[in-house]
Amino acid sequence: MSIIKGKKPALKPTPPPDDVLLALDIGTEFIKAVIAREKKDGTLEIIGVGRAHQAASNMHAGAIADIGAVVNTCEKALSDAEKQAGVTCKLVSVGIAGELIKGNTTTVRYRRKNGNRPLSEQEMSLIIKRVQDKAGELARKEVALETNNPDIEVRLINSAIVSLTIDGYKVANPIGFKGSDLSIQFYTAFAPLVHISAIEKVCAELNLDLLSVAVEPFAVCRACLGDDPDSNLSAIVMDIGGGTTDIAVVDDGGVDGTKMFGIGGRSFTHQIAETLGVDYNTAEFCKLNPDSKELPEKAKARMQEAIAKNLVVWTSGVQLALGEFNLLEVLPQKVLLCGGGAGLPELQEELATSDWYKELPFTRRPVIHLVDSEDIPGIVNSTDVELDHSFITALGLLRVSLDTLAGSPEGSSIKDRISKLLQN
Repeated sequence: MSIIKGKKPALKPTPPPDDVLLALDIGTEFIKAVIAREKKDGTLEIIGVGRAHQAASNMHAGAIADIGAVVNTCEKALSDAEKQAGVTCKLVSVGIAGELIKGNTTTVRYRRKNGNRPLSEQEMSLIIKRVQDKAGELARKEVALETNNPDIEVRLINSAIVSLTIDGYKVANPIGFKGSDLSIQFYTAFAPLVHISAIEKVCAELNLDLLSVAVEPFAVCRACLGDDPDSNLSAIVMDIGGGTTDIAVVDDGGVDGTKMFGIGGRSFTHQIAETLGVDYNTAEFCKLNPDSKELPEKAKARMQEAIAKNLVVWTSGVQLALGEFNLLEVLPQKVLLCGGGAGLPELQEELATSDWYKELPFTRRPVIHLVDSEDIPGIVNSTDVELDHSFITALGLLRVSLDTLAGSPEGSSIKDRISKLLQN
């Protein structure tokens, strides 16, 4: 039986155009639906945007906790986006987050039996499969340890080749090269099957065809890189949502890894509510409207103390997460902020002025930048909705959709620097 009453009505009796894509960012605080049309030059034109607020019990630590409630909230966001776009779309890419998402880059060496034979696509596919299987088993053991569940299942979400060398020679596309010693830096991200199943159920209830599921910081990186396979972007990307902070490190256009921890914008609101002795909604209003005349001066001071207290905990999470990126001798100097929680001025100021970075491998103070749609290459917004920092994940999911549909066209770089997904 369907979780929601009735089915989503079609706005038009005709099938949706083939060039229309849908991104669904199921966040802790808001669900965002963005519809885009792919233009002939590869540019994505945003033609429909919808956003709906989530109830507090819908999500837990970035993962779906109430499927029926999330479906109903998605319906609201989708309806708004479809009305604005004037079309429906069934192909959807969905983001996934949470502390149990494991995204790491590992270096694997592979000794070929016959180094005089040119490397074929079939052999490369076999190597990739072996690497993915090995990484999947490591991820399963890690999640099993954290959940105390030895039987937990995980599924591959995203994978990409970061760098590749043959006999010490760095190559972009190894097909056709000879050599015996193959060294691959390979990014993989795995999620518990229960999280994936919840997303699949939501899409089924909404009568959507799930094209891809992407780890959210991976999608954000994908947005920042755009459609340039030779991008040399190096940056730390922080996607600060309501329930989690997702961090990705991009080095020379390749993902070094992704880390997540369960502190986001809602933790600041809860801290304010506890400090001021008010309910959650009132605390959220105070956080978003710190200069409101309705807020007494004493309350403003106490609220700032609450935010500062929570910032200490949040910054510690950032330091721990970045400390786990051990493949790079030096971390990138650019820090790109996005997500609803990134709009908190105190958080931006903390990163820009405090000494949080000194115990990490930075050569100097990082440069902090709040990302909006104007910073994202290959995106044109034809709606009247401002696509600020909170929409970057959704824009990245649209780019993931294009990657998934395109596959790996002949002649393109197999490294493709985080773009072409190697999905199972």
